[in-house]
Amino acid sequence: MMTTTFARWLQAASLTGVLSLMLGLSGCAAPPVASSSKTELPFDQAVAQATDGLVRQTQKGPAFLAKMGSKRSVVLDPMVDAGSAQQTAATQALQDRVTERLNAKFEMMEIMPFDSANLAKARYLLTGTMTRLSVDEPRGPLQINLALTELASGNVVAQSSAVARDEGLDHTPLPYYRDTPVPTKDRVIEGYVRTTATPPGQPADVYYLERLAAAPAIKEGTAHYNAQRYQDALAQYSAAGGEQLRVLNGIYLSSVKLGRTAEAEDAFGKIVAYGIANQQLGVKFLFNPNATTFWSEIRISGPYTMWLREIARASADAKVCMDIVGHTSHTGPVAYNDQLSLQRARYIRQRLIDESTVLSDRTTPSGRGFRENIIGSGTDDAVDALDRRVEFKIVACS
Repeated sequence: MMTTTFARWLQAASLTGVLSLMLGLSGCAAPPVASSSKTELPFDQAVAQATDGLVRQTQKGPAFLAKMGSKRSVVLDPMVDAGSAQQTAATQALQDRVTERLNAKFEMMEIMPFDSANLAKARYLLTGTMTRLSVDEPRGPLQINLALTELASGNVVAQSSAVARDEGLDHTPLPYYRDTPVPTKDRVIEGYVRTTATPPGQPADVYYLERLAAAPAIKEGTAHYNAQRYQDALAQYSAAGGEQLRVLNGIYLSSVKLGRTAEAEDAFGKIVAYGIANQQLGVKFLFNPNATTFWSEIRISGPYTMWLREIARASADAKVCMDIVGHTSHTGPVAYNDQLSLQRARYIRQRLIDESTVLSDRTTPSGRGFRENIIGSGTDDAVDALDRRVEFKIVACS
């Protein structure tokens, strides 16, 4: 029979060994596996599945074991549609549902307001996207992607996805995104989208993270714009700084709403310069139905003359050559839309040549119909405005 002292020593030694093994495993364990499901679910169920899958991974990972018992502070960079880079009523619903479920079911998660102070002290960053699996199916299924990134290391610690049915969802862009003259999908947004789909244990997009400090001001500026507080919106976008399309669009839009014509024109010129520098610029020119004339309502088409003047001036000064590509929404026969998009591209080209004759030899029109739709809804309203864009693609001069 063991003595009492020896038995206690053996018990302590065994416990120490177990604890050492647990610590060793938590330090070198492989990252959790992303949670993914291809089963189509009603929207609320898909959101719940994606959210729960994200949290389950954090409960298994080394970062969680090292912080057992402590709350994990999280900031949320507003969720977007991955295809259009827009915030819509549907992406707002996604963001609200995810936040509500985290607050209601997972007390270890502390979702803090997304501002500069909280970004500086938060442990994790939550990002999320929604995207249609096929633009050829206007009401086809939507994939939800969520990711949790550890801010200190820049690594994604959890990632989950689920597929939702598009039943009763409103894809109308929020006012800022409805009004933007050019799509906001630049390298920052592309980095956000990549981060949200990054497997656990892999680094988040570096380009996106390096510019994250401006995101709280952009979020506040957008909220002010959506609430028609244009002076506050302009202040936030100006404070954000940096060369991002969301910022440049925000300064332009706020200046327009405030009646600051010169500032608006200067801001649009910077948008054009950004597009030329990045070799592509998409502009949302709205045409009358089945026509090559601009939308008759002056509130919509009034700025187009200035837009064309700035595009012509900047492209002539930069001595670039461009393919001018027309697009249409997903309604009507293929051949008809191909021809209509080409006619609209020719119209835009002629307007540019009228502003600067040197562009006659530097521009070529083409039409893509609805073959390169971003939205694909065919609703011919604010939802699919991006599908009725004209793109200016910088090409080598022959």
